[in-house]
Amino acid sequence: MSTLAHSATAAERPIDRWFASYSGDHVNATNQRIHVFAVPAILWSVIALLWCIPSPDPMFRAGVWAALPMFAAMLFYYRSSRALGLGMLVQFVLFALLTHWIAQTFGIRALLWTAVAVFVVAWIAQFVGHKIEGKKPSFLTDLTYLLIGPAWVLAKLYRKLGWSY
Repeated sequence: MSTLAHSATAAERPIDRWFASYSGDHVNATNQRIHVFAVPAILWSVIALLWCIPSPDPMFRAGVWAALPMFAAMLFYYRSSRALGLGMLVQFVLFALLTHWIAQTFGIRALLWTAVAVFVVAWIAQFVGHKIEGKKPSFLTDLTYLLIGPAWVLAKLYRKLGWSY
């Protein structure tokens, strides 16, 4: 397959269409910088909040309610792009390890309040960024953008490192 044909095929992937649309709502450099920090913070806080839900049975370990959505999201990312799926898997594992460490070291109550604080501050930052941008957040038009945001940030990192996704 020629390079031109390959790039045309790659540009038609659903993930590229999602990114193109998402990027259209995130043109302002300040808003982009805010998103690079706030989106992963929100992702971690959601994982941590789910981690705090007690398991219904002693057979399940703490974090089972976080693991299930992480697995489902990783499948979504992997189907969209193997490279992004693997990158998100690494991010999920790192976030799970951090969450487990906080819960073990400081207790579940400290994890809960830290996650709530990070969630609130990160969302405030997001809305400030969109105020600067002058556009509403993408997820207000389609909730799928809540999944696209973390992959979009990871794809920005990949491009900066010269990696393809």
